[in-house]
Amino acid sequence: MKLWHLFVSFTKVGVFAYGGGPSMIPLIQEEVVDRNDWMTIEEFTDALAMGYALPGPIATKMAAYIGYQVADTPGLVVALFGTVFPSLLMMMVLGLFFMNYKDTPLVQAMLKAVRPAVVGLLIVVVWEMCPKSVTSWHTALIAVAAFAAINFLNLHPALAIVVTAVLGLAFYR
Repeated sequence: MKLWHLFVSFTKVGVFAYGGGPSMIPLIQEEVVDRNDWMTIEEFTDALAMGYALPGPIATKMAAYIGYQVADTPGLVVALFGTVFPSLLMMMVLGLFFMNYKDTPLVQAMLKAVRPAVVGLLIVVVWEMCPKSVTSWHTALIAVAAFAAINFLNLHPALAIVVTAVLGLAFYR
């Protein structure tokens, strides 16, 4: 029963959370802390802090950790699958639709409008992140240098992250 409850709880999170991983956190907290008492709020906060310290999507890391805490390895697998199952299913359906109709004038017209909207959404993310991330002339220099290295020198983004992390260790300790 515990595995079934994990699956249902994390599937609800996967179905109802729009806007990416951070929007899933309150839903996960509701299921894990408030509804099922699998963790205290302190344990949940510690898990969240640990999740943010690791690379990758926060919701899947939280699901894996909480699932493991609740029901060991089977719980990890079930909670993780419950989290990604809804979007996996929706992407498969959308993928089938898209592959069959991608060249139709109707879909091409929709994509022509959606592409710049996605760029607009990315600009909003940058706009909102900038004041909290670029806080001085030297952090602005890091942002500009990373942009230039990735855009003009074809540096891999992961390498840019590693290089700037090393710079952070050297200069911001």
